[in-house]
Amino acid sequence: MNYIDLHTHSTCSDGTFSPSELVAYALKKGLAAIALTDHDTVAGLDEAFRSARGTSLEVLSGIEFSTEYHGKDIHILGLDFNYKDPLFLSEIRRFQESRDVRNKKMIDKLRLHGIDITWESMEEAFGDAVWTRAHFARYLKDHGYIQELSDAFALYIGDSCPCFVPREKVTPVQAVRLVRRVGGIPVLAHPLQYHLPDTDMAALIQELKEAGLIGIEALYSTHSPLDEERVRHMALRSHLCLSGGSDFHGSNKPAIDLGCGKGNLRIPYEILKTLREARMQ
Repeated sequence: MNYIDLHTHSTCSDGTFSPSELVAYALKKGLAAIALTDHDTVAGLDEAFRSARGTSLEVLSGIEFSTEYHGKDIHILGLDFNYKDPLFLSEIRRFQESRDVRNKKMIDKLRLHGIDITWESMEEAFGDAVWTRAHFARYLKDHGYIQELSDAFALYIGDSCPCFVPREKVTPVQAVRLVRRVGGIPVLAHPLQYHLPDTDMAALIQELKEAGLIGIEALYSTHSPLDEERVRHMALRSHLCLSGGSDFHGSNKPAIDLGCGKGNLRIPYEILKTLREARMQ
């Protein structure tokens, strides 16, 4: 059977593999297809497509939008879309600008808490990648301020910590509509991570389905069999397709491997075929 991974990250956001390294690793793992779904950017897609040219690996365009719903951070995956659409790229630039404003404020707060960090030092460390809180955690670890990456979120940049800065975000409905506008497949990523009550989750899914949602990420690295069954039922009740991905970040999530998550994740190619068929309906 051919297996795939529809949720991966590269150095263009908060992964540690470059797009070409990710392609090479997917080939080594024997995967049939991957989607590169960096946070709020498509900057790595050209490199990924070039690297896969002439190989057995199918690369899908992808993105992971960070959106906000009633104060909750909700992630929407976009798969298999026209990532060169001018209006789409204009929207992406707007999302990235909101990240830049937030990151500048976070640097200022970290400096007030005794961290020797500047915009320039972050650029030196991470270049023009789309910085997420994972980059700040890596910086703090690399410069000896914390022992483990998780300490950064516990002490400095977690949601309730002194250096956390929220940012202006699009809504999940806006993200779903944008993906559909450029011919893509919108998927609600890792729904159990949001810890929404069942009634709120049902309301969110219904709202997103009306906007054009096609899939829900049921096959996921951290899901237990019971978790997966729960999300499968969500999809079944809402007449939505299943999706799946490891959420691979390289060494930033060392327990999660490409294609197989924590070792028991297997996503058959038929998942992708079903998503594509649903898009045409």
